[in-house]
Amino acid sequence: MSQEPEDVKPKINLKVVYDGEEVQIKVKPNTKFAKIFAAAEQRFGKESGTFKFVYEGKRIGKEDTPGDLDIEDGDQIDCFLEQLGGWQ
Repeated sequence: MSQEPEDVKPKINLKVVYDGEEVQIKVKPNTKFAKIFAAAEQRFGKESGTFKFVYEGKRIGKEDTPGDLDIEDGDQIDCFLEQLGGWQ
């Protein structure tokens, strides 16, 4: 009996950058960004919901995946402090 290899999607390395600091996060292409956001916020020592995440000038949604956005191994995700509230 020969075993067929499973259809395993290779992991990709994302470079997440905040204020000149960089962390590497290894994920599968079908991982929802909600999970990636949580990992990045934890590594930067920030609370959940602190950042907005941007790829190629467009904001990333929590339900998006790297595969949805054609993100490849080594691509950079920028994160910025989320501004809450407004002017009174």
